[in-house]
Amino acid sequence: MKKYTAGVWIDHRRALMVFVTPAGERSTHIVSKVESQLRRSGDSPMKGRYAADQVPADDSRQNALTGELNIYYDAVVAALRNAASFIILGPGEAKGELKKRLVKNKLGGRVCAVEAADKMTDRQIAARVREYFSTSRPREGKQHGTRPHPVTAPDAPRRHG
Repeated sequence: MKKYTAGVWIDHRRALMVFVTPAGERSTHIVSKVESQLRRSGDSPMKGRYAADQVPADDSRQNALTGELNIYYDAVVAALRNAASFIILGPGEAKGELKKRLVKNKLGGRVCAVEAADKMTDRQIAARVREYFSTSRPREGKQHGTRPHPVTAPDAPRRHG
């Protein structure tokens, strides 16, 4: 198994994964086939013939959406499978759904953090992942025998006595 770290920025339309290895970093995109607005088949009422039986039922549309999301999340999980640890970033529900999928695939223990992040460029995402996994920052849950030092405010009065 390769030992590298990764970060993924994900929403329902696309995922950008950044892999950080000792040799450098690389990134890859996975684009979902999920439509943001599910389209109705048939003619519109403004253009002519339109009947209720031409409109797919909401449950069949939801099943199609769920099926496409399952394929999408499976592709993202497959891409992250060999990472030693990773962070998940994103603006909406997709980051939580991906984490659930990773837990289901027994990869949940490798998730270091799930963070809300709005629109970001590819370079900003890569920089955030590098920053998170930099050697100067201790990783969460991986502190070995260290205690946090108490922090006092510089303006706080000191008591002697």
